[in-house]
Amino acid sequence: MTPPTDRALRASRLKFLLVVFVFTAPIIAAALLNLSGWQPVGKGYGEPIVPQRNFEQEHVRVRIADGRMWLWRDSSPRLTLIALVGPNCAAHCVDVLTKMAAARITLNNNMSRVRLLYLGQPPADAATNGMENFWQLGTDVDGQLATYRPTTPDTVSALLVESDGTALTLYPAGFDPSGLRKDLQKVVR
Repeated sequence: MTPPTDRALRASRLKFLLVVFVFTAPIIAAALLNLSGWQPVGKGYGEPIVPQRNFEQEHVRVRIADGRMWLWRDSSPRLTLIALVGPNCAAHCVDVLTKMAAARITLNNNMSRVRLLYLGQPPADAATNGMENFWQLGTDVDGQLATYRPTTPDTVSALLVESDGTALTLYPAGFDPSGLRKDLQKVVR
């Protein structure tokens, strides 16, 4: 076997350095962007909750229909989608609630990773339209979520809450339920 020439050795080292550069350049670029304060922004349909709140740490108490208290930290990691209704939840409100429940169903095998919590006075026909099959009905005991509740009649706002109780996103009254569905599909994989 003949020893490599200086030219072949330099070419080999250059190829090695090129491979190292190809793999380290994106990491270095990401670190520089992060240090400069730049953060990527994705196309989300809701509004981020700023400042961030953690309902578990704030002891936000929600009593569900059977008398038990809602556990923000569930036995398995699951998001909570909270529907907060304005006064007199009627046809439009029920339509939005139905689309929100359908957004959960479109997650297929992952739909068990999202819990649906309805806070407020249920619509008059809640028992007949099957709402209780999809939603846990509850009340905000101390009114700590009142700032997110719409004041316009027959409207719904929604909150997406992480499995540790951290409120992630607000969908104010008039939001597009198909946008909520797209956000859920991005978050729940």
